[in-house]
Amino acid sequence: MSTIQVDIVSAEGQIFSGTAEMAVCPAIQGDVGVSPKHTPLLTSLRAGEVRVLNGGKDEVHVFVSGGILEVQPNQVTVLADTAIRAGDIDEAAAIEAKQRAEEAIESQKTDAEVGLAQADLAVAIARLQVLENYRKRKSGR
Repeated sequence: MSTIQVDIVSAEGQIFSGTAEMAVCPAIQGDVGVSPKHTPLLTSLRAGEVRVLNGGKDEVHVFVSGGILEVQPNQVTVLADTAIRAGDIDEAAAIEAKQRAEEAIESQKTDAEVGLAQADLAVAIARLQVLENYRKRKSGR
């Protein structure tokens, strides 16, 4: 089976670089599955999970808070605002961020402030969802 090069980077540095059979990325309008020889594509990412798939073995799961996805026929590049391997997510910090965002929504006075707080809440919820999905996959459920 043919493979595609996948690179996931953020401002903090490179998170993953390797080959895969497929990458699934959280594009702004829905998840995008990218296989070798995919049509070139450039799109924004929303907060969610990037999955690097290798036929059930050595899969990589990374939370991204947003960013850009560039697809070429033999390469996928994820330029993430923030990227964290799913196994490295700090659950307590993610829960605290979610609570702060929920409190901020209640206390904001303008639509713009509420919108920013809602965006923070969406990122916190996505981070917790990625961690939950990762744990389910690890446990085989």
